[in-house]
Amino acid sequence: MRPDTQKSRPVVVKRVPARLNLREARKFFHDVEPFLTADRPQLVLDLSLVEHLDSAGVEMLLHCVAEAMKRDGDVKLASPSPQAEIVLELTRTDRLFEIYGNSTEAARSYSSFLPNALKLQQQSLAA
Repeated sequence: MRPDTQKSRPVVVKRVPARLNLREARKFFHDVEPFLTADRPQLVLDLSLVEHLDSAGVEMLLHCVAEAMKRDGDVKLASPSPQAEIVLELTRTDRLFEIYGNSTEAARSYSSFLPNALKLQQQSLAA
């Protein structure tokens, strides 16, 4: 692996607005889209302020992760409010995301993945 391919990519943390209905979901997606179109995006969505999450909001979350995965990236959720947690569970969307207690844990999970992946790759090359 060339050294220039091992650049560390920033983990972007974005706080989701209190209301995530169709209008707010579109606005929020417009704000995060530049981060999702980067190479291997690493995005954490902080759901701590969410008071209202409807189907448009859930769809936007799924659209975010789909866009990130197209570019070998990921979207993780952090600090879901009780309301967000219920909606994610009822829609079974919670199964599609890694969900962390806070944004710091979610952001750290990106960096902890990389060394383990490299270690496994090195072990398989040595075998």
